[in-house]
Amino acid sequence: MSKDKYFIIDFDSTFTKVEALDELGELSLEGDPEKESVLQQVKELTDSAMAGQSSFAEGLRKRLDLLKAHQKHLPQLINVLQDKVSQSVRRNKEFLKEYSDQIFIVSSGFKEFITPIVTQYGIKEENIYANTFRLDDNGNIIGFDEENVLSLDKGKIKLLEQLALTGDVYVIGDGYTDYEIKEAGLANKFYAFTENVSRDSVIAKAEHIAPSLDEFLYQNKLPMAISYPKNRISVLLLENIHPKAVEMFRNEGYQVETIPGALSEEELCEKIQNVSILGIRSKTHVTRKVLEHANRLMSVGAFCIGTNQIDLDACLEAGVTVFNAPYSNTRSVVEMAIGEIIMLSRGIVDKSSKMHVGNWDKSAAGSFEVRDKKLGIVGYGNIGAQLSVLAEAMGMVVYYYDVVEKLQLGNARKCDTLRELLEKADFVSLHVDGRPENKNIFGAQEFAAMKDGAIFLNLSRGHVVEIEALVESLKSGKLRGAAVDVFPHEPATNNEPFVSELRGLPNVILTPHIGGSTSEAQVNIANFVPNRIMDYINSGNTYQSVNFPNIQLPELKNAHRLIHIHENVPGVLADINNVLAKNQVNILGQYLKTNEHVGYVITDVNKKYDKQLVNDMRGVAHTIKFRMLY
Repeated sequence: MSKDKYFIIDFDSTFTKVEALDELGELSLEGDPEKESVLQQVKELTDSAMAGQSSFAEGLRKRLDLLKAHQKHLPQLINVLQDKVSQSVRRNKEFLKEYSDQIFIVSSGFKEFITPIVTQYGIKEENIYANTFRLDDNGNIIGFDEENVLSLDKGKIKLLEQLALTGDVYVIGDGYTDYEIKEAGLANKFYAFTENVSRDSVIAKAEHIAPSLDEFLYQNKLPMAISYPKNRISVLLLENIHPKAVEMFRNEGYQVETIPGALSEEELCEKIQNVSILGIRSKTHVTRKVLEHANRLMSVGAFCIGTNQIDLDACLEAGVTVFNAPYSNTRSVVEMAIGEIIMLSRGIVDKSSKMHVGNWDKSAAGSFEVRDKKLGIVGYGNIGAQLSVLAEAMGMVVYYYDVVEKLQLGNARKCDTLRELLEKADFVSLHVDGRPENKNIFGAQEFAAMKDGAIFLNLSRGHVVEIEALVESLKSGKLRGAAVDVFPHEPATNNEPFVSELRGLPNVILTPHIGGSTSEAQVNIANFVPNRIMDYINSGNTYQSVNFPNIQLPELKNAHRLIHIHENVPGVLADINNVLAKNQVNILGQYLKTNEHVGYVITDVNKKYDKQLVNDMRGVAHTIKFRMLY
């Protein structure tokens, strides 16, 4: 980039996320009973001026009159603004330093708070153009220097005319006053900056949109802190995923679309185009056909424990990582199981239903404590093991069965066969995973093996139980009760009816797949899954991926990272290294992990390399996907 290019950057809602005078009002009006009303007036005046709908100079006078601010508020304001610098500005501090001779802050705000903020990012003080406050003898802010051109209507135009920059001028800002520089013919391009606020009147005039500073740098081939503008990464979240996940992705700069319900295969095939990250729960199925329509998909997040709704092999072949939340709702499911064990043991649900229609049925018949009763847990994973601990704390005797050798917790007893467990247990609780091999693993034969009068719970997966056999065991009296949270066929949305032969049976608790649906679990999941996905995209880490070779990478420092996903066939690593050698690349570190189907090679290289390297890496035989991180 030659030295005859200049970058004009606005401050309020561009360099920072907020309008500084609004923040000043939060401080100066503290304790004022009219605070909210005054702040709303200030905001309306700001928005009107920034949208080009009113006189800037007149609005500025009115705002300062309303704020009743004092000099003592300025250090507090600076502290607030330091924490509210735009994310993409923070990321690209090196660009601001490297191009400091060519970067100008031009703002209708005030130097008193702008200078301490922007100089921390390498901006030169002599390149800061803004208003200054006028104070009275007591330090009250009573106005501004009216001789400063930036206090006037079209002040930014007047300033640029005075600067008379000889070269290409690029303006980045959120307000109409920023656009006016381009309109007056004093800038080559105006970029409407929308990371923090989007003004329709400004966007309507702008030829270029910059959802972030990253996007501006990317479009103009300027050095960036990241490899690709995050605003170009599209996230699709289905099935009412918790708002915390939406917030996390948006804070990262991604474009996020949410859909409340599940999508059919055909609907998802259409919607998945150009999506980089897909977030689902249990009802949306990610099939091979869906993946064939996914032209940009990098990662799938299952905001739940199970992943049987995702074709993991097809994702692997397509180079798409899958992450789930194996621990985040464990406690919620366990607490529900404990509650249902007690409710079924006491017949609480049936008694409550009678009470609601006026029937007083006070009786101890068929009501028992759970202490000293035997609980059989089928599947001793995260949920089964924690259920074991809580049940034992209530005085239950715990037995468990798992096809994989598991170390028991506390005094739990391991059963060598499922039949052994069924013959012993007063309560049987299923906690197996949803793999296809587990379909109908619990049917008439298993129910027949249970003790007469036992109680059955399924909070795992709907397809693992033969519903007809369960219904028959309840109607015949073989089972005294049951709790079922998952079903072979579940409504896709809350508007569809629930149809099941289990409806209306006595001492049966039916719940709509809510075992993990607590506020705490949903927040935990909404934190865990996005963090895993963003760590993969930002650094290449595949740790805790369900389908990819798991690798934890060191932090990327002063290097570029080459991420290469390929079919696991002999010779690919040698081919990669031959490409690196041919391009005379200095390797700073290399990491390899494979599984049966794919190889995952990460190479950290010196920043100096020929651009041909990227094409050569993509051309390596058996490459599935390749990308580079800065």
